[in-house]
Amino acid sequence: MNISAPRRDESRLNELDERTHRAWKAYRDSLRDLSGRDYDEAEHRSWARLQRKLAQVEDERMALTPGGGADNATR
Repeated sequence: MNISAPRRDESRLNELDERTHRAWKAYRDSLRDLSGRDYDEAEHRSWARLQRKLAQVEDERMALTPGGGADNATR
């Protein structure tokens, strides 16, 4: 049994968690000092960017889990 694979997967999962955290932080930071129309316009772009980043991370996370690829095809 190869013990390095679980460690590598754990390390990869930690990296994906960090990317999720950074994506949310970038979303919040992009809206921090905005208000009114500026906020409304920026929020739509920022939300779309956040959703793309989160989907990428989730796709990578699913690829690491057993059977993840099959479930991902129905998404």
